[in-house]
Amino acid sequence: MTFIGADSGDGLDADFDGDLDGGNAPFQLFSFRNLINFLLGFSWTGISFYGLITNRAILIILSVVIGVAFILIFFVIIKQIQKLAEDNSFKITSLLHRSGSVYLRIPEKRSGTGKIQVSVNGSFKEVDAITNDEQIASGATIKIVKIESNNLVLVEKI
Repeated sequence: MTFIGADSGDGLDADFDGDLDGGNAPFQLFSFRNLINFLLGFSWTGISFYGLITNRAILIILSVVIGVAFILIFFVIIKQIQKLAEDNSFKITSLLHRSGSVYLRIPEKRSGTGKIQVSVNGSFKEVDAITNDEQIASGATIKIVKIESNNLVLVEKI
């Protein structure tokens, strides 16, 4: 389980301050997982070539090289897996120039707010909306032309 990256933790206890357990922390060279990966490569190389390589120094050097290679292979595999990550957090700026429909009517000339529904990444978001033009009735199709604040957009009727 440790070799494939399924162990529970990869923390580092040391006498210095640092945020090494965060999601964007760099790979940790000295961790239990890397120790296990190194020992896995080192020991199986030593066992496999024990009868074939009679010079013990060459056998140890080869075993160390293979152990380090196991750690590097693990880093490459994890890097490739991390590329598959997708950020699905909602950012209101992603709504700009999108179209949607009015859920609650939008009063004319910024005299009040209404609500619109917009599809983003396969899910519907409800956002407060205002308009500079005449009132927009429920069910009308709109286009977002400007982001006013965190949960308020300026729309126009299509």
